Amino acid sequence: MNIDLEIFSPIHQVTNPLFDVHGVKVYLKRDDLIHPMISGNKWRKLKYLLKAAQHQHKNHLVTFGGAYSNHLLATAAAAASFGFKATGIVRGEEVDNNTLFLCKLHGMQLQFTDRESYRDKPALFTKYFGADENAFFIDEGGSSAEGVQGCSELVDELTDTYDHIFCACGTGTTAAGIINGLTKHQYQTKFNAVPVFKNGGFIKDEIDKFLIPPVNYDLHIDYHFGGYGKATDELVIFVKQFVAATGIVIEPVYTGKMMYALYDLIGKGYFKPGSKILAIHSGGIWGLLGMKDRF
Repeated sequence: MNIDLEIFSPIHQVTNPLFDVHGVKVYLKRDDLIHPMISGNKWRKLKYLLKAAQHQHKNHLVTFGGAYSNHLLATAAAAASFGFKATGIVRGEEVDNNTLFLCKLHGMQLQFTDRESYRDKPALFTKYFGADENAFFIDEGGSSAEGVQGCSELVDELTDTYDHIFCACGTGTTAAGIINGLTKHQYQTKFNAVPVFKNGGFIKDEIDKFLIPPVNYDLHIDYHFGGYGKATDELVIFVKQFVAATGIVIEPVYTGKMMYALYDLIGKGYFKPGSKILAIHSGGIWGLLGMKDRF
């Protein structure tokens, strides 16, 4: 089957009195609208990995994630859409939740593993699937050169130029792809990465290893709200207010932290008046399923 999905990712302007006070314009690239399940950067990161699996005549996708992983769900949906078998190796004790239900609904087999073993994903793949000549390894979050290539295509779709681009960062794959895309088009746009992990400065090494050539960008590491998958009441309130004010669904794990950072920096006068800022909605709204008790 031809592994292609039409990218439907419009850009919507977001308005707020705060932006008027500081003389900036904010836009949101709606990658959450690409596909209901293979949404946002997940499709961009999987696209060339699936093509590689197909080229190598591999029909069994093996990947990794936590119990509420958007990547696991996206891979399960992609496998079902394009005729692959899929196995998800899940970090931690065996559980049953809404995200994993949707993975299983799409035909993904789940295999749970202890957190210590999970640290060495290639070893897990070899242990359980080394003898399966049809098995194809996909790292957690789709982190790979192929994922970077897919994410770089986001910049090809832009019909306007911006002074800044903002994006949440988990593996750094999306960030590296967008930066490479900006370099390819010789845009003078400043890229702004918002890591969702505590002590997220390490993400710079993950981004830099994929950059062609090295590029300066800004890293905003103070918007993790306690760490990956964690959220304070302040962040939850922001997410609820944003959704109610715009009709655009975001979540506290990725895009919510990125948008909070953007609003906070605008309020602090970080940007020159007249700046045009593009934020990337990287999808992942199913992450709300793991935090609905906070809402």
